[in-house]
Amino acid sequence: MAVTEKELQAKPEPSCASTSLSNYLWDDHPDENKWADCVHCGMCLESCPTYLETGQEQHSPRGRVHLIKSVAEGKLEVNEQFMDPVFQCLDCRACTTACPADVDVGGLIEEARGQVRQAMPLTGWKGTVSNFFLKDLFPHQNRLNMLGGLLKFYQKSGLQNVARKTGAMKVMPEHLVQMEAIMPELKKPVQKRYKDVDVIPAKGEPKARVSMLTGCIMDVMFSDINQATINVLTHNNNEVVLPKNQTCCGALHVHAGDRETGKKLAKQNIEAFKDADKVVVNAAGCGCALKEYPELFRNDLEWKEKAEEFSKKVEDISKYLYDTGYEKPKSPINKKITYHDACHLAHGQGVRHEPRQLLKDIPGVEYVEQPNADTCCGSAGIYNITNPEMAGAVLERKMENVPDDVEMISMGNPGCMLQMAVGVQKYGRREEIVHTVQLLDWAYQEDEKNGIGKSSAQQTIATGKE
Repeated sequence: MAVTEKELQAKPEPSCASTSLSNYLWDDHPDENKWADCVHCGMCLESCPTYLETGQEQHSPRGRVHLIKSVAEGKLEVNEQFMDPVFQCLDCRACTTACPADVDVGGLIEEARGQVRQAMPLTGWKGTVSNFFLKDLFPHQNRLNMLGGLLKFYQKSGLQNVARKTGAMKVMPEHLVQMEAIMPELKKPVQKRYKDVDVIPAKGEPKARVSMLTGCIMDVMFSDINQATINVLTHNNNEVVLPKNQTCCGALHVHAGDRETGKKLAKQNIEAFKDADKVVVNAAGCGCALKEYPELFRNDLEWKEKAEEFSKKVEDISKYLYDTGYEKPKSPINKKITYHDACHLAHGQGVRHEPRQLLKDIPGVEYVEQPNADTCCGSAGIYNITNPEMAGAVLERKMENVPDDVEMISMGNPGCMLQMAVGVQKYGRREEIVHTVQLLDWAYQEDEKNGIGKSSAQQTIATGKE
């Protein structure tokens, strides 16, 4: 449905940067410099999960670029027909890796979604649900902790077993039932564990001080991975700071077209980490979002400069350890392991070799390379919730590439971990899903048990064990 005159009157004034022909009528419209180099050569087609599933041009990267450009030229309107291909994209960035001209399709998609949501805001129950999660929940860590407490009670009280055994879960959509079935056991968030601690000390002579993004959902659902990250950093003689005023990275908001909330969260994080020398991140999607903050502020010179300075500090945990040197564990973990490239780590940040090397440096690990390891698993933030059919098809293709004889699948992103766990359960497989930093932490723990390497006795801070 095209934008009506009445709807236009309720919107902000059109951007002065818009051309007279453009049907992008609001600020922060797609940047023509991003599509200028696209010659529609087709090199991106075989890398695109949605094109491989549908075979439809509008669901290919070059097709989406053409649509976005056509709206700017006044040939198309921002309507339902435009919205569907833009929001069906997984934003996995594989097309940019494949593109010989490095066309930033992901950036164009996110900018186009911002225009769609200003032209066609979600209403009714969809709008209510979207506002609840994106504005009322994710930006507020205390509310997320309350939700985590409720989920923890659900797990510990026996309600989870009752819900599963009585069939009460069947009232939920199938994809949500699958996700509930693989929900990890919730632990105490590290922000709570270290709430009275300014600096978590290194286990040996400090070589650096790093700040760590604990994340929003990450610290509620995967606090054990956050703790493993702290353990590995301190083991390697890093002091760790957890800024108390940090917040959600804003990735989910930007993916959903809510760029204004994304900017607010970005500003808060830039201020929260302004004194940091290095910002270490263990979630690929979050790390990619932090590195792309300058893109959010491309029309705001003051904040763009701040964002550029901030983004230079951001480093994935595997790359930080690889670049600064890390102690190779001595005790074996005798497992056959394969590795899945999270899209926003491999395609978004260009980090591929480092996590693989961390795995190979653990004694006893038999590493097996996964065919097409950098293809999307279908998680894509909350895509597996909003687009379950396409996400399921992409996941099925992904699981076909997992070697049959491996015992673990390692990766560096929590969304991927949940999605791949669904795949393991759905297709009757037995692999354990782990974060790469967890494996390194386990190996260090084995060293300590065996009296090898550093002693944990030097770290005397109470960590709020339950």
